[in-house]
Amino acid sequence: MKNKNTVRKIESVIELIVLALVYYYVWRNYIFDKAYFWPMIGRGKYVLMGVYLILSLVIIHMCEGFKYGILKIADVLFSQWIAMFVVNVVTYLQLSLMANVMINPRAMICLTLVDFVITSIFVYIFFAIYNKHSKASKLLMVYGVKESVGLKLKMDTRSDSYNIKKIISIEEGLDKIFSELKNYDGIVISDVSAEQRNDLLKYCYMHDIETYITPKISDVIISGGEDIHQFDTPLIMINTTGLTPEQEFVKRFFDVVLCVIAAIVLSPLMLIVSIAIKLEDHGPVFYKQARVTKDGKVFDILKFRSMVEDAEQRPATDDDDRITKVGHVIRATRVDELPQIFNIIKGDMSIVGPRPERTEHVEKYTEAIPEFEFRSKVKGGLTGFAQIYGKYNTSAYDKIKLDLMYIENYSFLLDLKLILMTIRIVFKKESTEGFDKVATAEEILASLEADKKD
Repeated sequence: MKNKNTVRKIESVIELIVLALVYYYVWRNYIFDKAYFWPMIGRGKYVLMGVYLILSLVIIHMCEGFKYGILKIADVLFSQWIAMFVVNVVTYLQLSLMANVMINPRAMICLTLVDFVITSIFVYIFFAIYNKHSKASKLLMVYGVKESVGLKLKMDTRSDSYNIKKIISIEEGLDKIFSELKNYDGIVISDVSAEQRNDLLKYCYMHDIETYITPKISDVIISGGEDIHQFDTPLIMINTTGLTPEQEFVKRFFDVVLCVIAAIVLSPLMLIVSIAIKLEDHGPVFYKQARVTKDGKVFDILKFRSMVEDAEQRPATDDDDRITKVGHVIRATRVDELPQIFNIIKGDMSIVGPRPERTEHVEKYTEAIPEFEFRSKVKGGLTGFAQIYGKYNTSAYDKIKLDLMYIENYSFLLDLKLILMTIRIVFKKESTEGFDKVATAEEILASLEADKKD
């Protein structure tokens, strides 16, 4: 694992240096003008290249574009394209500010297209190197609750990285598990009681065994705690109130600024969609639905109407004929969510946060999982951890963990990262990660027993 991470860092540095050199070539030959940039022709050119390299590093890292062999190749490639587009827009504004005039954007547009080609070549080469030399870790899975073995199906979708060869119940005893571990590269600990998990973790830590753990909700809460070093006994202070007043102010400020700009830029598109909806069946343009946000407050979320007017009174079919022709298009492109910009400006929602649920769903989930209420410590969001990292079939319990990871680790930079990553998700078809059918725990265990006999 350490060697893989080192290789990724070397690959990232090589790619960044090439991108910076290409930028300098374009700037020197197609943008440079003595009237504007003469002071930069000396050592200043290294400053320009350095700024471009650092900006590329930060934005690509935020978009998770350096995760060769971790994410799928299409995700890494699209992340790098998004990042380089953002980097070149910021760089164009930087150069225009230096020149005190809006320079001709033609060269920067060409640079962006060249960057797309360069990043594509590097990504494919780096993935080829990774796939050729990497070997999936041979893993032992230890489970507590039988239903938790479903994690194996998810990890099997990444057979290039994980190879779960055997599943064993924690009830079989730690001595047997420790004995089994000698035959494996690592362990997956899934839904095991805290005491038994601690014993496993300490043993693996002592013997340098690669370890993967499904966190409990308490683990997620602790992860966002603040270390206190006022005494010789370590303490962790848990913030139980959600975001601080300062964080809420910064978050609200940028929500309003970004959404006002987005509303202006996207107003032609929203006007076209509104006209198309009205022309199709002459019904209302918007659809309102009661949702729950911070502290249990109920508000009406806005969407472009994508179904016929009486859709809720009609049963759903396999092809769902309740969806209009315009509705199919705006749902596929996520354009139906755009009116929520006005919910954000009003203050009912934020750009990033747990997705606000319907009132009846909140009651049902909270009754089944009391921790569901923890999500209400912040405003509901247009996008969030669960939307970016979750899948169509992600369980409600796992979505709570994802939302709490956001709440407990909130920062302005994290919001920026999630906004950039949302762009990638918008153009990606929602996936169930290889689940064409739901397998029971018994089926998974029986399959493993059959493989062992063969």
